[in-house]
Amino acid sequence: MIDIPTLETARLRLTALTERHFDDYAAMLADPASTRYLGDGQPLDRTNAWRSLAMLLGHWQLRGYGMWALELKATGEFIGRAGLFQPEGWPDLELGWMLKPEHRHHGYATEAGTAVLDFAWNRLHAPRVISLVRVGNDASDRVAERLGGEHIEDRDFYGCDTHVFAYYPPLSATTARRKSYRR
Repeated sequence: MIDIPTLETARLRLTALTERHFDDYAAMLADPASTRYLGDGQPLDRTNAWRSLAMLLGHWQLRGYGMWALELKATGEFIGRAGLFQPEGWPDLELGWMLKPEHRHHGYATEAGTAVLDFAWNRLHAPRVISLVRVGNDASDRVAERLGGEHIEDRDFYGCDTHVFAYYPPLSATTARRKSYRR
């Protein structure tokens, strides 16, 4: 079993998703406002929320990275998820995030995304990370831009018009790697 590292920011703890998060996680995935831009856009029942949680934990085992639960450091409250994702058939290593509605627009996605990108650069030595943002999800477009994402293309991704944002390591030594990934 892989040991999922805990990351901390000024306000957040990024920790392994566990069964103790499940009720809040299932409630988030049952909310149409939370799932509108993910998968088929439909909310999930508890059974499929459990499958989602299990898949995200399995991703850590298969890839050595994945999604973290986001908790407020001050209270321990579960507020969402963020992390890295690259299942079979995905175009690249993706940075993704999802917050409970009452925790949006507080800068948490940007704060978590910064920590996740730092993990990607310093622990995984990733040459590039992307975010796939459905057209119309303006709030996530803004998060990707605040994180330094470059809108490199639009593509049809599983039947949806999607913006592709690319992030590159901040070190000048990676300039050659950056150029090889640009399209």
